[in-house]
Amino acid sequence: MEKETTPSQSEWLIMEVFWANDTPTMTAKEVIKKMQGKSDMSPRMVRVLLNRLWQKGVLNYTVDEHDSRVYHYSVVKSKEECQKEKSQKFVDSYFEGSRKNAMAALLQNAKLTEEQFRELEEILEQCKETDCFLDKGNESTGILE
Repeated sequence: MEKETTPSQSEWLIMEVFWANDTPTMTAKEVIKKMQGKSDMSPRMVRVLLNRLWQKGVLNYTVDEHDSRVYHYSVVKSKEECQKEKSQKFVDSYFEGSRKNAMAALLQNAKLTEEQFRELEEILEQCKETDCFLDKGNESTGILE
C-alpha cells in the first residue's frame, strides 16, 4: 500500500495555521494557541497531528537548543503543492485518473455566475498559452496536467 503524503482534513486545519503564519517556524504550543477558537482539538491531538504531518513530509522540525522537549516546526510543502497532490488523488480515486471526467462532473453540478464562467475560460486560455495540455496521443486521461 502506498504511503499517504497529503494532510487529512484535521491535519489540513493545522496546516492552514502554518500557511497563514508570518514566521518560518512555530512550536506545538504556538500552534495550539493559534488553533483556539478554530477547532475543539485537544492540545494532545494537535501534537499527534503535528507528528503525522512530519511523518508525511509536510512539516519538518528542529529541536530547541535550550530545551530538547520543544520542537520548532516548519513547512516543507506549500498549500499549492498539497492542493495539487490532493486533487490528483481525488481524480485517481473517484474518476479512474480521468481529469476530463472529473472536471466535467464538477462543472455539470456547479452553479456558476457569468463572471465565474468567464474566469474559467481565462484559466483554460492560460493553460493553452503555457502548454499545460497533454499530447494528443494521451487524450483519454484528460486535457490538463
